[in-house]
Amino acid sequence: MKFGVVTFPGSNCDYDAYAAAKLLGEEVTFLWHQSSDLQGADVIILPGGFSYGDYLRSGAIARFSPIMKEVVEFAHAGFPVLGICNGFQVLVESGLLPGALMRNDHLRFSCRFIHIRVERNDNIFTAAASTGDILKIPIAHKDGNYYNFTADIDALEKNGQILFRYCDSRGNITPESNPNGSMANIAGICNREGNVVGLMPHPERAVEDILGSSDGLQIFNSIKLSLARGKKLERA
Repeated sequence: MKFGVVTFPGSNCDYDAYAAAKLLGEEVTFLWHQSSDLQGADVIILPGGFSYGDYLRSGAIARFSPIMKEVVEFAHAGFPVLGICNGFQVLVESGLLPGALMRNDHLRFSCRFIHIRVERNDNIFTAAASTGDILKIPIAHKDGNYYNFTADIDALEKNGQILFRYCDSRGNITPESNPNGSMANIAGICNREGNVVGLMPHPERAVEDILGSSDGLQIFNSIKLSLARGKKLERA
């Protein structure tokens, strides 16, 4: 299995994502934003940072990168794509995930550990976890407030597209545990097909205990487990 980590101008978590995937013992390569070659990657990661300086709107310029045309086609073909923080914003701007990510409701940049609850474990990126697991993972964003129309939030719920919710250390979904005002405490979602996932917390920054938590490794381990279970990770 080969991971491809996209690097945009302003990406600052690409090396973290690279290192996290390397911990799995898998091949990893960087993919430059101006390239149109995915280099045979089986899984694409859009990392955190400030792509193109977050000018205009977070992720709005990155969506026009040559590499994103290939990523969109890759995703539409059913292959796995993970967007973390700014990567989530790029996925939304590219139309691969629904909704919008707005300014945090307290209007400040927030960088700290929070807790998220795994809402389902039958996704490629959650298969190594159990439904209801509580993960301690850091956030680092100013535009992480997930918004969608109420009817669309209901549809996400009905379709099982909400994968992660902000919670307290006991797994309770409360307003106090929501770090940015996201509707329904949403921390991460997937598309209807389940192969495109975006989340605002940074699992790649929580893959070793020395970092304060190794809970994020569950998301990366889920890829290997999904492959072992025969999930679609091979090119047609």
